[in-house]
Amino acid sequence: MKNFFSYDIGEPRNSVLVRARHVALTAIQRYGLAWEQIQFIQWSDAITYQIVTSAEEKFLLRIHPNRWSREEIASELELLQALNQTKDLHVPGGFKSSDVSVIEQIQTEEGYQHPYVTLMRWVEGEHLNKDITESMAYQMGVMTGKLHHALAQFKPSAEFTRPSWGAEWFEEEFLTLEPYYPRFLTSEAWRRYQDAAEKVVSTLVRMPRNSANYGVIHADLHIGNIIIHNDHPQPIDFGRCGYGHYLYDVASALLGLHVPQRISFIEGYEHVRALKKGDLQDVECFFIMNLISNYCHHAPNESEIVNLVGEQPYAQAYIREYLRGASFLFERVEPVSIEECKSS
Repeated sequence: MKNFFSYDIGEPRNSVLVRARHVALTAIQRYGLAWEQIQFIQWSDAITYQIVTSAEEKFLLRIHPNRWSREEIASELELLQALNQTKDLHVPGGFKSSDVSVIEQIQTEEGYQHPYVTLMRWVEGEHLNKDITESMAYQMGVMTGKLHHALAQFKPSAEFTRPSWGAEWFEEEFLTLEPYYPRFLTSEAWRRYQDAAEKVVSTLVRMPRNSANYGVIHADLHIGNIIIHNDHPQPIDFGRCGYGHYLYDVASALLGLHVPQRISFIEGYEHVRALKKGDLQDVECFFIMNLISNYCHHAPNESEIVNLVGEQPYAQAYIREYLRGASFLFERVEPVSIEECKSS
């Protein structure tokens, strides 16, 4: 059976989305929604749609990739239910009608695996733009600290099953990049990526795990997964949640911020959760880990290659500083020249 969708199966994007729309329409009927509008949002990890009903209710419909099991999806929904019971967080929650499961498996074209679909209640808010103020960055740090505080209190059920985002996963993830690196990296730049990945893994293996620094994390807390509602940031899209170091989330958010914003973010985070000596050095390790794993995810998608090439002057500069052992989170890093990227 073929995967329902994947960037690297060679199928045209339009044909995947046509098949996905049929699945979405079938799922809407299964959930019994009196819908008036269905709007495609994006194809990232999941394929997502916004559904608007005749009663003007809004929902998020997700078609999950085949790599997520029913048990893993159910565990994400368990986590979201627990987080929604806290006073400081407002996150998506699963929707269940009277006669269907919160998770539905929908039949599709013959020869393709039948995908799981979930329907979530829509969380109102605006996505962050590129002009994030230092004040908003501070609030993002506070939000992340509160999220980690809530996650540290979470008591999963015996059936809770989510992946671990550590050294073993990163080694396997990095191997998937090798067939695609020539799309945006020279051979020498690829060798530096390999050296950086090796350093990340060796650091992760030595990194201690305890209840204060390790637990269930969001695992995809980039600025695209933070929305603003009533001037307060809130996290969305917990589709990659799993076990890992809390600093992994911190690094994910910092990756999309400039130096002054990063400083404000850390100040906001420490307003809720104190950082120990050496934590910021570990954040830099997770920063590079996030940087490389993002390229592992996007490189199979040919439409992303122009962006990946355009990011290399900064990406390779960060990797250069990391391999040198230089601190870079709160320092302006001079980008590698285009000529260096081409000749390196």
